[in-house]
Amino acid sequence: MKVLFIGGTGNISSAVTELAVQRGIEVWHLNRGKTQSFPSPTGVQNIYADIYNPAEAAVALKGHEWDCVVNWIAFSPAHAQGDIDLFRGKTKQYIFISSASAYQKPPSAPFITEETPLENPFWDYSRDKIACEKLLLGAEDFPATVVRPSHTYNTIIPVGPGSCDYSVIRRLKAGGPAVIHGDGTSLWVVTHSKDFAKGFVGLMGRADTIGEAFHITTDEVRTWNQIYATIADVFECEPNFVHIPSDFIAKIDPKFSAPSILGDKMHSVIFDNSKIKRFVPEFTATLSFREGMQMTRAWFDADPRRKEPQDDWIRQTEAALDRVLAAWKNP
Repeated sequence: MKVLFIGGTGNISSAVTELAVQRGIEVWHLNRGKTQSFPSPTGVQNIYADIYNPAEAAVALKGHEWDCVVNWIAFSPAHAQGDIDLFRGKTKQYIFISSASAYQKPPSAPFITEETPLENPFWDYSRDKIACEKLLLGAEDFPATVVRPSHTYNTIIPVGPGSCDYSVIRRLKAGGPAVIHGDGTSLWVVTHSKDFAKGFVGLMGRADTIGEAFHITTDEVRTWNQIYATIADVFECEPNFVHIPSDFIAKIDPKFSAPSILGDKMHSVIFDNSKIKRFVPEFTATLSFREGMQMTRAWFDADPRRKEPQDDWIRQTEAALDRVLAAWKNP
């Protein structure tokens, strides 16, 4: 099987790449070769081009046909339409990486299935993913499959407000506090990318998945208080936390934390994974959150540079969280 990953070296896709190579799949990466959480493993062939530049990508991909194309970095209907134009007639399957945040918010039922309505009035990111899904699944003669990851981690630390890099650890090691939205008792699911990869690779190259949508998560459900306590324990930090209502966070920080809190993380979720298990019977998530966080800590410890803010967006996000803390302490 010949597979093209657009992206392929990020927080989720790197684990999928690794497992696909282990299973003897011929994996190609298309990216600009500039930003990599993980380098492409031995055996991966690279094509360097900007997928957001259709003419450049078309030249780079000339002469190739694929059993499966996966776009890890498509976020808008324009991106989806570009892929339809680029890959129609050139791949047997196209997998779009959507998001479980696209599911109805607030949810009308405690268990999320693939039949849960797609509706998120709080987050542009989620609405764009919904629009992409509709465009791709409705396109004529285009073999699309949709996968909706939920909060999946490997090189990130899965927190609520703030950025998902090393920032929460820096806060705790400096004496804290770290911010937990609400009272911390809502239920949440965080999945390690190595577990996600088991389900995902099982969908690749499958004609019976065309026109279908799947989420792939662990069955382990934890409260946000438990998530933060585990993070603090694994990284050997004092568990110094402050609980701030989600609506207050959104009021003070409408740009950075508000969309993902109101449009996703403040709501309890429990995912029904029976569909992915039916299509991929061997799929099961085996890594506990503690084990996964130990692996994440090892990744950060392997290169101290990873513990520093990587871009201005992270700095701005953390500055906004500082404003939330200041406003909460001094209303």
